[in-house]
This record gives sequence, structure tokens and C-alpha cells, in this order.
Amino acid sequence: MDPGMRLADKPLTDGDRAFEELDIPLERDVFLRSLLRELAGTLEDVVGIDEAAGYISIVGGAIGDQINQTYRQSLGVKNLTRDQVAAVLVDLKRRIQGEFYIIEEREDSIVLGNNACPFGRFVEGRPSLCMMTSNVFGSITAENLGYARVEIQEAIALGHPGCRVVVHLKPTDAPDPHAREYFKKAE
Repeated sequence: MDPGMRLADKPLTDGDRAFEELDIPLERDVFLRSLLRELAGTLEDVVGIDEAAGYISIVGGAIGDQINQTYRQSLGVKNLTRDQVAAVLVDLKRRIQGEFYIIEEREDSIVLGNNACPFGRFVEGRPSLCMMTSNVFGSITAENLGYARVEIQEAIALGHPGCRVVVHLKPTDAPDPHAREYFKKAE
């Protein structure tokens, strides 16, 4: 090979073409989902599921803030209404290949179901990844409506056929160890 030639400039050989034609299910999306699955698994093994969920929740909160800003800017509003929040929660998951839908809306909660996790099969056995959903939903809801408590009642990650997520809109005095609270950040 010419010393000045870059690898990308090197012509493909028949051997290279043979590799391109192999039926190997590897592309960027699969690679990134695998990476997240293994990262979550490593965290769960090293620091435990609760601590791993804590680390992932930090990332989920940051992602939730970014998504919230994107929707607000796209809609041209300072804050999303309650109806817009519910629609955003469903739409954002649709855009990343989840199948979330609203089961029920009550004065004090939004109940969502889901038939397909955006992480696909890579979420199975990795419940800490559910903190992405909790924190994205919680941060968007709290930033627009002032408060959220997200309860993941069922999760594909835990072997359920689908997910059931309740976003509570009002605080309660009764502690709930299965839910996480989110509050609007001070301006």
C-alpha cells in the first residue's frame, strides 16, 4: 500500500466484498443498544441495581431536559400544557421506536402502556434502563406542570409482556418505594 494512501482510499478486494456480504446483524443501532445493555449490566453487577438506576437516572434527566426544550421550541411555547405533556410522552417514544399509548387520563395522573421498548430485546434483564423512561417522563412533566411521580408498575425489562407507567401529577403524603418524584427546577 502506498504510504500516502489512507485506508479509506484503498480499493476493495474480493475478500473485502465477501465480508460486506456476510449476514451479520451489526449496525450502529444494534451496536449502541448492545453497548447500553452491557454498560447497564456492568453497573448493576458492580454497584447493584438501585445504584445503577441512579446513574442512569442522571442521564435520563439530562436527556429529558433536552427533549423538553426541543418540543417547547418546536411548538413555540414557554411551557407545555397538560394535554401537550401527555402527547409528548407518547410522541417521543414513538420517535425512538417505542409503542407507548395512553391507557387513561385522570385529574391526578396519566397512565401509559407500552408494547415495545425502544431498547428492544436489549432491555430484557436490565431494569435499571427503565430509569431512562422514568426520568425523561418525570423531568418533562415536572418542568411543565410543576411535579411528577413516576411509577413503573410493569416493565418489559422485568419479563412483563409490556410496560405500564403511571405519571402522578400531584404529591401524596404516602411514601411509595416503587415511584420516583420529580420537581420543577428553580428558575
